[in-house]
Amino acid sequence: MESLRRTEVQVGDASRLFDGQRLTLARQLVGLRKNALAAKIDKSATAVAAYENNTKRPAPATVAQLCLTLGVEPSFFLPGPHQPAVSNTIPHFRSLRSTTQLARDQAFAYGMIAGDVGAALERHVEFPESNIPRLSVDIDDEASALPEEAARLLRKDWDIKVGPVGHLVRLAENNGVVVVFSPAQTAAVDAYSFDDGYRPTIVLNPAKEDYYRQRFDVAHELGHLVMHVDAEPGGRIVENQAHRFAAELLLPEDELRDVLPNKADWRVLATLKETYGVSLQALLYRSRALGVMSDVTYRNAIAYLSSKGWRRREPGEMPAVEQPSLYPRAVEILSGVGMSEMSLAREARVTPGLFRTVTARVPVREELFLAAKPMGNQDHLDPGVIPLFQEK
Repeated sequence: MESLRRTEVQVGDASRLFDGQRLTLARQLVGLRKNALAAKIDKSATAVAAYENNTKRPAPATVAQLCLTLGVEPSFFLPGPHQPAVSNTIPHFRSLRSTTQLARDQAFAYGMIAGDVGAALERHVEFPESNIPRLSVDIDDEASALPEEAARLLRKDWDIKVGPVGHLVRLAENNGVVVVFSPAQTAAVDAYSFDDGYRPTIVLNPAKEDYYRQRFDVAHELGHLVMHVDAEPGGRIVENQAHRFAAELLLPEDELRDVLPNKADWRVLATLKETYGVSLQALLYRSRALGVMSDVTYRNAIAYLSSKGWRRREPGEMPAVEQPSLYPRAVEILSGVGMSEMSLAREARVTPGLFRTVTARVPVREELFLAAKPMGNQDHLDPGVIPLFQEK
């Protein structure tokens, strides 16, 4: 009975303090449109819109229905310390035409939840300060050399030495960038990035499982974070600028111009691939972009790649993809001083399953969003703030 009364109080508090933006987030997280959610809770789409716009508060009974339908606890709907400006944040999705708006909304909501988890972890551990230099690039000037300048700026700012870039995910994390894998539900959306005011965030596609392409994805998204804070996402020029940024970051012109082959010398290309951690396709593209390889030679090389099936899977051993360590390491540290995943998930106001997905080193493939199991009741443990030192 005590547990029931406590639940009723929580629902009542959520009704009085209801934050409509959190409802939008929860709805998008499970991939529902407003009218679909309205049908599930026996309300009108107009009422759901009013809840989300904060022009009407849902009654406690409605909050309870929302919790059961969306798989969250009442506390999810309370305002919190991490209040991302969802409406003002522009996520950079790779192609706006290849995925539905519903899929993009779901993916972005997951990214917002990753910020909630990070904000909860940072109450107890110290993350590296965010260090993303900004160099705004004119998206109407396709010929501008600024994307390459932006990449050189980042290499200088992050003190990247001459030679191949090492573990790129860890390098980004050491400079305060959050990197997480998206869950299986959003695998239709390629890697994307955004900066919501909490931390610059990169969300990687868990289905890719390609070391070389993932590294290029991370470099590509870093380009958006450096150059395109206010740019409209998805445009051809914007994506091409991020591609050029990634090429210069991973394959600097000063280092590669004299070693790239002007013909499809697969032995040389394979050696460069292993040395710099990029795909054969990226090397061919870079060789053509730098004027080392002619357009005709490039097209013939790409045609050969296609005929051999190498565009999908290149020959040779595939290294394991680079894994995030910022969130997983924080959870390990806190576990060592007695803080459980359950209590941390409660602080982040997410289900334990979703918490584990966000903080995993490797992609989690189970369906998690619609599990509406309560998280239970556990005393809050606060060991104090613990500095988090990233392993090199």
